[in-house]
Amino acid sequence: MKNKSYIGLIIIILLFGFWFVPKIFNRVNDNTTVDSNRTMSIDQSSKLSFVKLNGLSRKVPDFIFLNQDSIYIGNEDFSGKVYVAEFFFTSCPSICIEMNQNMKKLDEEFGNRNDFGIASFTIDPITDTPKRLKEYSERLKIKSKNWHFLTGKIDNVYELSNSGFNIFAGVNPAVAGGFEHQGFFALIDKDGYIRSRRDSNGNPIVYYLGITSIGDEIQGIDMIREDIKKLLENG
Repeated sequence: MKNKSYIGLIIIILLFGFWFVPKIFNRVNDNTTVDSNRTMSIDQSSKLSFVKLNGLSRKVPDFIFLNQDSIYIGNEDFSGKVYVAEFFFTSCPSICIEMNQNMKKLDEEFGNRNDFGIASFTIDPITDTPKRLKEYSERLKIKSKNWHFLTGKIDNVYELSNSGFNIFAGVNPAVAGGFEHQGFFALIDKDGYIRSRRDSNGNPIVYYLGITSIGDEIQGIDMIREDIKKLLENG
């Protein structure tokens, strides 16, 4: 009985193969299988996610600070714009230098658009007065009027960084420069929501690394450049 069962199973497998395998070959030959799968992959990777907290899409909280021209700048000034935010300080001896060289690349590419902006919040507002921020922007040779270097009350700055964005910033006399912070760029859409792409596992990356990451095939600056274009084109 067992032999007859095995023979019957083999016959079923052979019949299935004769019917199904040619269909697979036909689909591969006319590209329907390959193209369909490839399109699905591209569509999934091209969609930007909303960064969520407690199940709700995260929006940048209200803020208002002075920029390098001693003009008050707040959320309303970025309404209807795609913008990039960072936390830095002008006397930073380490990552800020590379971060703002990379940010300058974004400014050079998108800075002339009316629907794009940059917000650089200093985490050393006592030292970084509007005058000092102006000098800093001039050293960087920033020509765009859409890049705002912002300063204000220290409590408000740290509330915005640590709670508003969840990007760490703090005073630390033990480190060079006296402050420490994460070197991330945040991408915000025209409605004020924080957006990001997903990694290969489908998880939001949340923020883009503003400095070179050794070993990564795609750098944060390249990813955010691509995603800025997506938001400018598609919202």
